[in-house]
Formats: sequence, C-alpha cells, structure tokens
Amino acid sequence: MNKLLTEFIGTFFLVFTIGCCVVGSPAGVIAPLAIGFVLMVMVYAGGHVSGAHYNPAVTVGVTLRGRCSASQAVGYIVAQILGAVVAAKTVGFIKGDVAVTAMTLNTTPALLVEFLFTFALVYVVLNTATAKANANNSFYGLAIGSTVMCGAFAVGSVSGGAFNPAVAVGATAMGLFASAHLWVYLVANFAAGVVAALVFKTINPQDV
Repeated sequence: MNKLLTEFIGTFFLVFTIGCCVVGSPAGVIAPLAIGFVLMVMVYAGGHVSGAHYNPAVTVGVTLRGRCSASQAVGYIVAQILGAVVAAKTVGFIKGDVAVTAMTLNTTPALLVEFLFTFALVYVVLNTATAKANANNSFYGLAIGSTVMCGAFAVGSVSGGAFNPAVAVGATAMGLFASAHLWVYLVANFAAGVVAALVFKTINPQDV
C-alpha cells in the first residue's frame, strides 16, 4: 500500500503541476522547467519506496526489465491513472471556468515524437535507476526530470509532450488533449516502454 500511495502522490503532483502551468497560466510561465523539476523532486522523494515510476510506460519498461512483478505493475498503473485523474479534477476546481482548447494534433509526427522521447525517458530510468553499475547513485532523479524537461522543450509544440500515458489521461480530462487523440499517446508511450526495455536488456545482457 505504501508503494501504491507513493505512486499516486508522485503522479498527482506531476499532472497537477502540468495543469497549473498550462491551464489559464499567466504569460511568462516556462512550463517545461516546472514540470521537469517537479518530476525530479518527486523521484527523489519516492524512489526509495516505490522506485518512483509515476508513469505506466516506465512501469512496463521496469517490469520487462525484471525489476517489477506483473501484479505489482497493475497496481502501480491503477495508482498512477487515479493520481492523474484526481490532479486533473483538482486543477479544474482551482482554475474554475478558465476556457481550455484542446491541442490540434498532426497524428504521425505526434506518434513519432511521443515514441522517441518516451523511449528516451524509459531508457534513462532503466540505466540510472535500475542498472547495477549505477546502484545507489545520487543523479538518477536529476537525469529523469531533465529528460522530460528536454522533451517538453523540444517537441511540446508537436504533441504536447506527455511521454506518459497517465499524463495523457490527465491532460485529456483537463481538456488539453482531445479524447479522440488519447490513443496516440497510449500506443506511442507503451510501445516505447517495451522497446526501451528490450534495448536495455540487449546492451546490458549481464545486468539481470
């Protein structure tokens, strides 16, 4: 239960920060910085409890890598989605009647960039937070948060920069993403998690 609560809290603050930075935010707010930093601090806060996935794609990657059981992965994903939905509702309550327009999405480029940066994120997580050679390091949270920040800066204008199925669900609940486009994020993000795990195991066959 402690692990599930940690996953809920970390995902909640990630999606809550995204919503507060984007929905009705004043001019000058640099959302990728806040998003990257909140992920970093939440990873440091919860890493010793749950591994600080806060992302179903990361959970899939860690599971395929062999560091999470299938039953635990299901619980993690449920907790992450719940955290995202509660965060979206909280943003809606705080922001009130602020008008929100769903992002216009060009499907193929969005699929590609979501796959690429989700792959980068899961690959970084596996190498910094689960690899034996990097055990007990102090930089994993910074590396993970920085990956999301870089992705948001680089391709946020293309896909919205979710790189996370739970974030995609939360953003859809806030009206930032059209519900008809949710599949784009789910397909790209989960596929990237699978591929990242396979690539990690190929490069690190001895790390089991």
